[in-house]
Amino acid sequence: MKVLLLIVMVGFVGLSRGSPISTQARSPTGSKTVIAQMFEWDWDSIASECTSFLGPAGYGFVQASPAQEHITGTQWWTDYQPVSYTLTSKRGNETQYQNMIKTCHAAGVKIIADTLFNHMAGADSGTGVAGSTFTHYDYPGIYQNADFHHCGGEPDDNIVNYDNRTEVQECQLEGLADLDTEAEYVRSTLAAYGNHLLGLGVDGLRLDAAKHIAATSLANITSRLTGSPYITCETIWGSGEPIQPSEYVGIGDAQEFRYTTALQNAFTDTGISGLKDLDDQGWVDSDKANVFVANHDTERNGNTLNYNSAHNTYVLATIFSLAHPYGTPTVLSSYEFSTTDDGAPNSGTGTCSGTGGENGWLCQHRWVAISGMVGFRNNAGSAALTDWVAPSSQQIAFGRESAGFVAINNEDTSWTTTFSTSLPAGAYCDVINGAASNGTCSGTVYTVASDGTFSATINAYDAIALHTGALGTATSVTTVAVTFSENATTSWGENIFVAGSLSQLGSWNADDAIALSSTDYPDWTVVIELPVDTTFEYKFIRKASDGSVAWESDPNRSASTTSSAALALSDSWR
Repeated sequence: MKVLLLIVMVGFVGLSRGSPISTQARSPTGSKTVIAQMFEWDWDSIASECTSFLGPAGYGFVQASPAQEHITGTQWWTDYQPVSYTLTSKRGNETQYQNMIKTCHAAGVKIIADTLFNHMAGADSGTGVAGSTFTHYDYPGIYQNADFHHCGGEPDDNIVNYDNRTEVQECQLEGLADLDTEAEYVRSTLAAYGNHLLGLGVDGLRLDAAKHIAATSLANITSRLTGSPYITCETIWGSGEPIQPSEYVGIGDAQEFRYTTALQNAFTDTGISGLKDLDDQGWVDSDKANVFVANHDTERNGNTLNYNSAHNTYVLATIFSLAHPYGTPTVLSSYEFSTTDDGAPNSGTGTCSGTGGENGWLCQHRWVAISGMVGFRNNAGSAALTDWVAPSSQQIAFGRESAGFVAINNEDTSWTTTFSTSLPAGAYCDVINGAASNGTCSGTVYTVASDGTFSATINAYDAIALHTGALGTATSVTTVAVTFSENATTSWGENIFVAGSLSQLGSWNADDAIALSSTDYPDWTVVIELPVDTTFEYKFIRKASDGSVAWESDPNRSASTTSSAALALSDSWR
């Protein structure tokens, strides 16, 4: 007779292998749906952070690392090699885990437990962090050899061919002892563990390696869970592979890795202008997708953007993920690493300061651009995407009906224009470059006119975001949009710039001159915000690919701004 350790088995008649897939809550409940993956944070640190920042910032959920006993070692992946269902890990014990849940709940933050239903440890033998001894396929009092899949003929029982469905779901993933999830005893044991977590107050489960369990088997297990917890399934998509994320949407959300890849490609290469209609990509439907820019695996294996990505693309992609209505977003909060094995710094005690991290922790969840967009998403709710514009492949702007508006400039030059939005008239804080509190903004305030328009200059690799939950105090107008238009024919590799007497025009320095766009060639144009009621001089210059510069002939051109209207200047090369 097998006796489960520290788990009370629930009375339940097992379902057959072909039972219909059950339906769990497919998205986090409540108006706050952003998930913070607090990767490798210990339980006491998460509890403290829920109170001090996560709750006040509007995060709805924390995804905590696996709670069950695992093999010893400092590497992060030891957390994903369980040896028992005792709730003692490097992150803390069961008492600390339950205190974390209660503390986070008091701060308005729910808990998602990362769970391991597919496998046990990969080591030949050892002792877990709570003292449990084991050998491969023998976990005393829990599992024996017969409770595991054994993939005859394959080296070490490991998966070799990902095009073979049976092999992927019944052979070992990188040596990890693969549980026989078709067996009644295994199913009931896993369900009992899930119910133990739920009984402690956990609100949802992330099912690690869900793709490696047949959807019918996983549905059988989750159908035994009490209540309606949020469930998200790790379902890594592979080109040509038979197992599809769509098989798991009856169980809960499917983690949509194609979204993650699309963002990486768009922000580093192909352009972000193609990211508008994400429900038309053939992925799982928006209300069944859990999405992220990076997670703990992908930030290490190079398959996504990460905190080291060039040109601020990691932050810009996260801004997009929180602004666009597709899917339920997870924000990774992790730590610096020099090797792919590096475990948590500071012995797992998460520490943040202000808007960043300490002691090796990154604390991305506190970065102003990211935490500001959590408020944006909460405010936008289910509002549809509207007012989409994309003047170039790496510049986009869009609204969420009358609730919010975001503009992202993934170019290496600034973007100045007048945006048309569905926002009501008023003064708005830019929540990406400053905080909003009680009607005051620490960053720029943008005034939206009665027709929904406002003018802005967005720096290279930067963004702005406005929403009706972050209103500011109107300020007097200090700049006005000036459109420079120059008709000029050029040779291949030549471009037109404008320079002038103001700092906004480079102060006559050719290296700081402002580039014009050739979209309407031979008319070159750019919009620049210049001070009101100011007279200035300017000239156009021609820069060749070899770095040579040719100025227009004298005299300098001259113009004046007013405080009441935009200015349009139309010239021809001389």
